[in-house]
Amino acid sequence: MTDKNNLSPVERIKTGSNGLRGTLKESLLDDFTGAIREDDQTLIKFHGMYQQDDRDRREERVAKKLEWLYSYMIRLRLPGGFLTSEQWAGLHEIAENHSTGVIKITTRQTIQLHGILKSHVRPTIQNFNLQHLDSIAACGDVNRNVTCTSNPSESPMHQVVYELAGKISEMCLPKTKSYYDLWIDDELLIDRKTEEDPLYQDRYLPRKLKIGIAIPPNNDVDVFINDIALIAIVEDDRIVGYNIAAGGGLGATHGNDATYARLASLLGFVDTEEKLLKAVYEIITVQRDFGNRSDRKLSRLKYTIDKLGIEGYRNEVEKRCGFALEPAREFKFEQRKDRYGWTQNHEGKWFYTLFVEHGRVLDTEDYPLKSGLLKIAETGNVNFRFTCNQNLILSDIGEEDKAEIEHLLKEHGISGYTEKASALRKNSVACVALNTCSLALAEGQRYLPVLVTKIEPILEKHGLQDEDITIRMTGCPNGCGRSPNAEIGFVGTAYGKYNLHIGGDRLGMRLNTKFKENIGEEEILQTLDELFGIYLKGRHSEETFGDFSYRYLQTIP
Repeated sequence: MTDKNNLSPVERIKTGSNGLRGTLKESLLDDFTGAIREDDQTLIKFHGMYQQDDRDRREERVAKKLEWLYSYMIRLRLPGGFLTSEQWAGLHEIAENHSTGVIKITTRQTIQLHGILKSHVRPTIQNFNLQHLDSIAACGDVNRNVTCTSNPSESPMHQVVYELAGKISEMCLPKTKSYYDLWIDDELLIDRKTEEDPLYQDRYLPRKLKIGIAIPPNNDVDVFINDIALIAIVEDDRIVGYNIAAGGGLGATHGNDATYARLASLLGFVDTEEKLLKAVYEIITVQRDFGNRSDRKLSRLKYTIDKLGIEGYRNEVEKRCGFALEPAREFKFEQRKDRYGWTQNHEGKWFYTLFVEHGRVLDTEDYPLKSGLLKIAETGNVNFRFTCNQNLILSDIGEEDKAEIEHLLKEHGISGYTEKASALRKNSVACVALNTCSLALAEGQRYLPVLVTKIEPILEKHGLQDEDITIRMTGCPNGCGRSPNAEIGFVGTAYGKYNLHIGGDRLGMRLNTKFKENIGEEEILQTLDELFGIYLKGRHSEETFGDFSYRYLQTIP
């Protein structure tokens, strides 16, 4: 356990925050700056927000002796990634009135809006509240948005894990009412006794914690990158229990060998939902009590597991649970992607999965995606589900309504865009990076589409254009775009420069390895051209690029 005399500054901010309130009310009333007080910048994360600025305009603002153009990103808590058509229409209006207008689908199956000015923060959250939506614990040192498999063809099992995601999210919510006190009703009277929090206490977790639930054979949630990974075990078309793994996390720091990406390790199996919820709760309490609170770079659950050992962590969890975990059951993943186009579930409902490049929902001159989705929402005959690959599923469509939705998809070019996108583009993921992320060293979502356009002809040259190669990019080594868990991964090192990683597997069961450091576009394209050529000549039958490049790396001295 961390020495109480050696706590990081963030730990002192949390414990002295009066239930995550701090001086946020005073910060919001300060009209002389678009920023909030420094300590409050930590606390606002627990309310689902980050303070950011437009980094493209920093030099211009400084030259004019103006402060940076501060704004806020707000992220919704949407366990399992679901909105009704009415909520999507409400979200569309909120985005138009209070943000940049872009609706961003994240890799954690939720939505975030950027560019919200300080004076618009409370109105934004109040409008979310009117839609029965909130951003509680969407950021900060708590359990984040709980993800689960999104593909409707897994129904009715999908409904079981979707409901489980909601139960876990509710169980892990902070007990403080500060969110409602600050953002919804500033006259609210709070009974402090109702805010006593046995899970988080007054110190919360050492760092963020992420939970994902997968149903084999599709690992569409990239389950092993989570702090807590839950794998449904299916027998005779029903879920008979869950394997529990822990210790995933992809973040690292350049030049710090003590930090690293890691996939979750299997702890065991439970055969009831009651045991599962108890085990998840106690995995979190062990991390709360044993996690590193001195060095935030070493504070994720993965480091706690490696410090205690898998057996040591499991033993402590079992002691707190009052029961032993059974040995993990066998399972098999066969793919890790979204199923584009139309599918039908066991109830006869229709689902359409559309490709949204890096989750950016907006209108362009030749592609009115955002307007088209609003028209679809206005029919009231569809729900919206988000995937961990930043895509969108129009769901629960009745047979009698399918033709209307299909017409709107064609009218706005949505189905055509999805059908024409290359396999590489459909298997690409990128983080936000520049211009809003303060940690970004290089571009992410703004550049990867351009790079993919330049890689596509190289794939065609080698006859590999139909290969489902996963390619991911992050603007820094923190892993938000899941680049360490891709067949081809780019990690930003400086503007226009990336480390190139290869050798990850296609199913999300093996991390990749750094192949070249700090290279620019010309060398990236040349290197990939060479690698694709070697792959074409040396691959085994049906061997994926990731598996081949992993094998190839073993031959390099």
